Amino acid sequence: MNDAPDLYAADLHGSLRDPVLGAISFLNEVMDRHPDAISFAPGAPHPDFVQGLDPHALTERFLTHLRTVRGLDPARAERTLYAYGPAQGLINDLVTDALRTDQGIDAAPDDVVITVGAQEAMLLTLRALYRDTGDLLAVADPCYPGIVGAARLLDIPVTDVREGPSGLDAGHLAARCRQARAEGRRIRACYVAPDFSNPGGTRMPLAARHALLDLAEREDLFLVEDNTYAFTAAEDDALPGLKALDTRRRVVHLGTFAKVGFPGARVGYAVADQRVGHSAGERSLARELAELKTMVTINTPPLSQAVVGGLLLEHGGSLRALARRKAARYRANLARLTDALDRHLTDGMPPGISWHRPAGGFFVRVELPVPADDALLEVSASRYGVLWAPMRQFSLTDRGDRQIRLSCSYLEPDRIETGVRRLAALLTREAAG
Repeated sequence: MNDAPDLYAADLHGSLRDPVLGAISFLNEVMDRHPDAISFAPGAPHPDFVQGLDPHALTERFLTHLRTVRGLDPARAERTLYAYGPAQGLINDLVTDALRTDQGIDAAPDDVVITVGAQEAMLLTLRALYRDTGDLLAVADPCYPGIVGAARLLDIPVTDVREGPSGLDAGHLAARCRQARAEGRRIRACYVAPDFSNPGGTRMPLAARHALLDLAEREDLFLVEDNTYAFTAAEDDALPGLKALDTRRRVVHLGTFAKVGFPGARVGYAVADQRVGHSAGERSLARELAELKTMVTINTPPLSQAVVGGLLLEHGGSLRALARRKAARYRANLARLTDALDRHLTDGMPPGISWHRPAGGFFVRVELPVPADDALLEVSASRYGVLWAPMRQFSLTDRGDRQIRLSCSYLEPDRIETGVRRLAALLTREAAG
């Protein structure tokens, strides 16, 4: 019997050995080993918001829409849910109406593709935009690992752009563009989360958004906008997203219903209204993404889309109405977290500890006086009963080596308070030297 492996890691795609692909699974493994620890690690929606959801009733609400608004007879409406369905999506009209009403994004249903979560939208967008492996993708540093992982799977080289207190540093992006040109390359696209980015928690002021759009036009690059956490802003503090300000079709806008609906549906979308020229005429970039999708997931499950469509219809076709109660809960949790940090991480603590105070989102970034490595995380979990995410997992550089990310979305207020007390004990005893 031959005991040799059937395959060797060196013979498989290099992305499988990239640390970014292991970031999420690593945190899950630590949580599994320490189930009683209070975890600030997952950026997941609060479980209360999926309690009481009735998928059957929501599906029936969507079927009523198909019959009364789209004019389908009952049998055909029901078959719509059980067939594969169109690759571009079933709920495009509902999504575009909501985006127009709530976010000022004026897109036609044909400009949208409904995806299996925002992650598939990222993968499809990158695959469509990147023909030449010499083209670079720029990402903020620190950055959501999902976009970096998608780039790795597609062999797209990634370059980092600094993220400051006001979000992505447009001046540094311009410098990266000049550097790429000097090397005979170009930055084809830049991934940016202008509202409460994951993991940095930063938010771009309005003037910075306009400046970034102007830079994209000058440098002939596209902006891939991730809008996942914008809904957590107070309604009197909302800023227009990049796509709402985009008059030159430079922005591909990505969204998801995981946080405002529920993650199990796995429904996201891409707004890609760029015109693509063919010998027979033009069509939207979203149509091109749908063509790619037929070779990836074929279509987004119609039943999932029906449930999400029903949710929108139950809330007057408004994403803002759907998200209002959730956003208030997350802002309250965020305030509870930063207030707890103020109380417990000040007097008597080692020097070098600081944190920012975001106005929305799920995350607070904390600077430590010691490396926030896997060893410290293991000690934190096993001895002090508190978990967090090392920021180095989100960085292409060493900028996150002494930072941690705390997520407030998944926890009850009393658990947030207890967790911060445990974190203070960890830092008092383990970081004092």
